[in-house]
Amino acid sequence: MTGPLTSKIKYDAVVVGAGAAGVGVAIALQHAGIDNYVVLERHAVGSSFAAWPAETRFITPSFPTNSIGMLDLNSIALGVSPAFSLEVEHPTGQQYASHIRAVAKFFELPINEHTDVLQITKDEHDFRIETAEETLRARHVIWAAGEFQYPRLNGFAGIDLCRHTATIPSYEELDGDDFIVIGGYESGVDAAYHLTFHDRRVRLFDKGCPWKGETSDPSLALSTYSLERMREEWFEEQVELFPHTPIASVTRMESLYEVTTLDGQIYQTRMPPLLAGGFEGSHKLVAHLFEQREDGFPLLSAQDESTIVPGMFLCGPAVRHDNHVFCFIYKYRQRFAVVAKAIATSLGLPAENLEVYRKWGMYLDDLSCCGEECVC
Repeated sequence: MTGPLTSKIKYDAVVVGAGAAGVGVAIALQHAGIDNYVVLERHAVGSSFAAWPAETRFITPSFPTNSIGMLDLNSIALGVSPAFSLEVEHPTGQQYASHIRAVAKFFELPINEHTDVLQITKDEHDFRIETAEETLRARHVIWAAGEFQYPRLNGFAGIDLCRHTATIPSYEELDGDDFIVIGGYESGVDAAYHLTFHDRRVRLFDKGCPWKGETSDPSLALSTYSLERMREEWFEEQVELFPHTPIASVTRMESLYEVTTLDGQIYQTRMPPLLAGGFEGSHKLVAHLFEQREDGFPLLSAQDESTIVPGMFLCGPAVRHDNHVFCFIYKYRQRFAVVAKAIATSLGLPAENLEVYRKWGMYLDDLSCCGEECVC
């Protein structure tokens, strides 16, 4: 899986990131008949999932792939299923990382681990991918670096005094018995659930009220899995909810942290407040290669290609098309074959093997199925 980078090789494609998006789209490249490519990973395959808090599990349930055209919601390739291989319905991050590593090994993907991409530029014909070791050249680049390693650390004064949930190895091992959690979406509810399971008191603040959302889309409201856990007896007894309560600041007063809300209320805790404010996303690192939408996400063509730098593609949770958000694996995997086909076509390859993706209900051409009734 790993190996030394060879200098002055011109690749047909370079994939940046070896998580669910990077490994998944690399397999699609293989199916498209592209073999002159490499995957560059800053740490190790699946490292972002392995860094999840030990107790955190997938909110999307896994169920084995079946013969009638239904993929496991957390599968990243045809014919593989974390539910089947792990025998777990809601895998932990560590379990899913092991699944990704096994998939990458099975498909014999050319992955260079511990390779930090420093900069990507393009001249008249090719991309220059600068790493800590050398500069590679490629005809196409797929940015699939994900988001977990880029937590959002802005929004109010004193946010640096908080501890982001992405930096917590285990909730059980946290000291203290009284916690404030800022952010009431999936990560915040997950933190509160595990803390209260271990008999801690939690005050959970959110600027909205995601647990009372009017949509069923888990990209916009809490998942059923989270709502179900909120009904556990210990959760209801030990969590105090503060909806529609934006935070103005966090300060430290000797041994206490003071959390001040926008309406002037002050709450104290001896433990650093836990921040569940989401992630900036790695796409910010390559923003110069894309036009920006009004919401700050990259503007993409129908093939998930940059509209200003031909040959530069985006893959993963940052993909957006109109009002469609592809932030879950079962959503953004729909775009793997689209990207692979676009690159294969530019290389003059027929990409015939990609037709099997249609059987599994995955996109192959464009966004023509994304109408008002789309549930992608």
